[in-house]
Amino acid sequence: MAETRRHPRLFEPGTLLFGAGLALLGAIIGMELLTRVGISANSSIIAAVLAIAVGRVPLALTRRFRNTARQNLLQTVISAATFGGANAVLLPAGMVWLFGSRVFPAEGLWPSGIATAECLRAGDEGGRRAALLITGGAAGVLGRLGGIPTDIVGVCWIGNQAALLMFGLGLLARGYAPQVLGLDLAAVHAPHGIMIGAGAVALWQMGRVIRGHRESASPGAGPRPGLATFAKGYSGFAAAAALVAVLGGLLSGMGIPGVVAFALFAAGAALVSELLCGVAAMHSGWFPAFATSLIFLLLGMLLGFPPLALVLLTGFASATGPAFADMGYDLKAGWILRGEGKDPDYERRGRAAQRGAEVFGLLVASGLVLLTYASYFEANLFPPYDRVAVATIAAGQDPGLARELAVWAVPGAILQFLGGPGRQMGVLFATGLLVVNPVAGWTALAALLVRRIVSWRTGDRHDALRYIVAGGMIAGSALTSFSSGVASGMFGRR
Repeated sequence: MAETRRHPRLFEPGTLLFGAGLALLGAIIGMELLTRVGISANSSIIAAVLAIAVGRVPLALTRRFRNTARQNLLQTVISAATFGGANAVLLPAGMVWLFGSRVFPAEGLWPSGIATAECLRAGDEGGRRAALLITGGAAGVLGRLGGIPTDIVGVCWIGNQAALLMFGLGLLARGYAPQVLGLDLAAVHAPHGIMIGAGAVALWQMGRVIRGHRESASPGAGPRPGLATFAKGYSGFAAAAALVAVLGGLLSGMGIPGVVAFALFAAGAALVSELLCGVAAMHSGWFPAFATSLIFLLLGMLLGFPPLALVLLTGFASATGPAFADMGYDLKAGWILRGEGKDPDYERRGRAAQRGAEVFGLLVASGLVLLTYASYFEANLFPPYDRVAVATIAAGQDPGLARELAVWAVPGAILQFLGGPGRQMGVLFATGLLVVNPVAGWTALAALLVRRIVSWRTGDRHDALRYIVAGGMIAGSALTSFSSGVASGMFGRR
């Protein structure tokens, strides 16, 4: 009889402590990137290299981290904290603050999951890779202290090049339009309208991707989610949406029938957001989370939901897609490391352990966000999408604003259509337009140029090393910015 393989657990004392530290790091990275840059990055590679490096320290306590399954749990924690803390907690909170006055097989592509798994499988080079991570971290710290957004360099060395090129151009357009064109793009709501047009086309593109994937799947491609699975998920979302509605104060203004209608609609929005973001992430490594939630915001406006309900709806829909897609990356990495499903029992135990790590990372990140969100918002640092959502809700009360958004939606739709679902060019261009940081725009273009030159000369041989240096830059820049913000906030209150 074959011996049952034991999968490591996150809640082992040493692993749990290390995981808590990584969760805090992930939450800081997520908040800093989303508020200062407007986009998120997968931080799994940072945890992977740190775990490999710690595992090579010749001590009994650290030897356990040489296990790739345990390393996979740790990268799941930091990844969940990065996306969960920023997208699922900080982003919805920012909407409320601004408004208040002030289907998915393991065999799929999942690009970030593959990159993380390959890094973990190459752990015998831990010393060299740890040195690269430290070097990248030091560059991130020095760059941030010198006024250079080195986190942008890291993101541009990891993400889709066409999408990030449009992001950089958007940053430059927003920064120089007043001097060159004599036009404040934000004053005429160009970024918001372009995001709406691009988001509508992105939703249509993702629908085509889903339909094409379903039609091309072979009969033996494996089990697909059944109706009961979707019904269970929808019921859970409906219950959560009803709780959000009651806690948000909708009961007094809408009554029980209105809250029930809101819960049913919000549950559908959350479920569809998961499906669209999951398929997009699996095929392209990118997902149109903001575009998807924006569409449901517009539908909610057409249904006549009041402004507060629209804010809660948008935050609810925005929180589900990114976390779902991120979990797909983590499960892909784990599936590769566990032998690609050859041992079904071990695979099930590994997935269960990863789900626990995901929840733990989200809880730690949520705690940090609740402690620090006010300092971000009081410094006028909001996720850029929050301003789009609030402006769109205001447009429902202002026909002139609605016309401006409709006019600017046309170029956004065209750009998104030309780029296709894999590049998200319209969505990323609009994201760049929402951020006033021309230095970040020049930094993005320079980083993409360096990446292109290196790839042209060396091919893809050094991609994994580039991911590691980029991850270090993101972490170093985020930690420096976060520490500076905390320090200035503490001294500023005295």
